[in-house]
Amino acid sequence: MKRRLPIATLLVLVGLGLGATLLRDQVPLSGAQPPAPAATGTAPASEAGALLQNERNTIDIVRRYEPGLVFISTELEVVQDLGWLFGGSQTQVQQGVGSGFFVNEAGDILTNYHVIAGEGGQGTADRITIRVMGQEQPVPAEVVGTAPQYDLALLRAPTLPRNLIRPIPLGDSDTLAVGQKAVAMGAPFGLEFSVTEGIVSSTERQIPIGFSGTGTGEGITQKAIQTDAAINPGNSGGPLLDSRGRVIGINTQIATGGSQQSAGVGFAIPVNAAKNLLPRLQQARGGEVRAPRLGITAGLIVQARGRQAAVGLSALTAEGRRQLGLPERGLVVGQVEPNSAAARAGLRGGEAREFPGGVIALGGDVIVGAEGRPVDALEDLQAALLEKREGDTVTLRVWREGREREVRATLDASAFE
Repeated sequence: MKRRLPIATLLVLVGLGLGATLLRDQVPLSGAQPPAPAATGTAPASEAGALLQNERNTIDIVRRYEPGLVFISTELEVVQDLGWLFGGSQTQVQQGVGSGFFVNEAGDILTNYHVIAGEGGQGTADRITIRVMGQEQPVPAEVVGTAPQYDLALLRAPTLPRNLIRPIPLGDSDTLAVGQKAVAMGAPFGLEFSVTEGIVSSTERQIPIGFSGTGTGEGITQKAIQTDAAINPGNSGGPLLDSRGRVIGINTQIATGGSQQSAGVGFAIPVNAAKNLLPRLQQARGGEVRAPRLGITAGLIVQARGRQAAVGLSALTAEGRRQLGLPERGLVVGQVEPNSAAARAGLRGGEAREFPGGVIALGGDVIVGAEGRPVDALEDLQAALLEKREGDTVTLRVWREGREREVRATLDASAFE
């Protein structure tokens, strides 16, 4: 299952299954260098002895941890309306493939949400099956929990023999360095149990990931690992490993050069984000885990494509903002929930006023920044909350009565309900 998002220079983010074959430039020897010694015709003592250290490391990683890789297949029934001319409707079955991996001895399988998602990112597939190495027949899997905003999901296959559960150890994505080795595992284009190798190209690339809470299907901008390890459709949800064989990320998207093939730029969700979320996913009982909430509703709602959508102040004209006395950008606070983090921080909602094409709350606060980053929409605020835990404090920049001020909101258990 694939998702596309435009980025600069015509690159397109494609919802995982990522990558492409790496091409390495050949550097010719200059004339100042001594000629290479003539071949003697003597074969190496053994094939293993001829392997480079990096090759031996990659082979060892694959041998030890590839059995923990999971091949995921999905089926979704879609009913198509044939219209009055043909009458009635017909049902088609959409099939998808993706990857995942075991995270513990209980058999929990971590993958991308979009691998198992229904059409448009809503709900989950009608049937999900998994298969591991050495297993000929797939077995049904059930959803333990989903986190659409993070593009993560947790599965479990109750009938899978326990001897086939081979968890891959989780690493620490906060300690990554640009240039270190990265090994991607998955099923690109349905080619099961494939392995590619590259490096970590960036550790803090900001890209849209997952599905927003506004129903638009747009991703929430968050931190991702960039890698040149080959990733393609079908790699979604597979692990990105370091040279110790520890999972450092979950492959999620690629950048392409105008087609759906990789341009050597892939992205992975940092494993620490998944580790922070794992306990909540395990307790979800098949339900949905959402990002922490401050306890506010958006105060600027417009009609877009036949439905209502929350937008930021930048959607208004400059003249409209001037007449209303509002800043150029920001998230208008509509209502503040009682006993929420926002209420305890003293945030104020506005009074709803209708205008042609929508509703805006006036007289309340406008959130213009969160955790040092600008805010212009609900997704921007959600991005600042994604990695927060209970007890953490969120620093906000709030526009109130023509002036900006700093507001600090502390997240309690209610923010995670």
